[in-house]
Amino acid sequence: MFVVLDTNHFREFAHGTPLGKRLLDQIQHHKAEVFSCVIVAEESLQGWISLIRRDKAGPDQIRGYRYLQQSIDTLARMTILPFDEEADEIFCALRSLRLRTGTMDLKIASICLVHDTILLTRNLADFREVPGLKVESWLD
Repeated sequence: MFVVLDTNHFREFAHGTPLGKRLLDQIQHHKAEVFSCVIVAEESLQGWISLIRRDKAGPDQIRGYRYLQQSIDTLARMTILPFDEEADEIFCALRSLRLRTGTMDLKIASICLVHDTILLTRNLADFREVPGLKVESWLD
């Protein structure tokens, strides 16, 4: 079984939260191979960089830098699936359907469809609108 972590699952996984520990148990139970994708990497890193830039330079930034480092370290250990020409073709086709799913989510969905993986997300409602996409939440 191949799974891709959406940003909300990746965050818990990378930072070892109690939910992340539950997720790890589920991964082991399902003997799942876990992947990330470049869009999740972008969202995660941009989020921590934004937090760092909002905080005053010095001790206020330590937490943000810690989370940024944990995200980078986790991504370095994972296979990161690309947003390539094939994913872009699917993305364009999905956009033409005018789904109520955001651009970044459609890009993540496109990558999952290319690689025939299950997307692990807490955002089931939006992703279930994407035809052919397999979605589950292992955090709830």
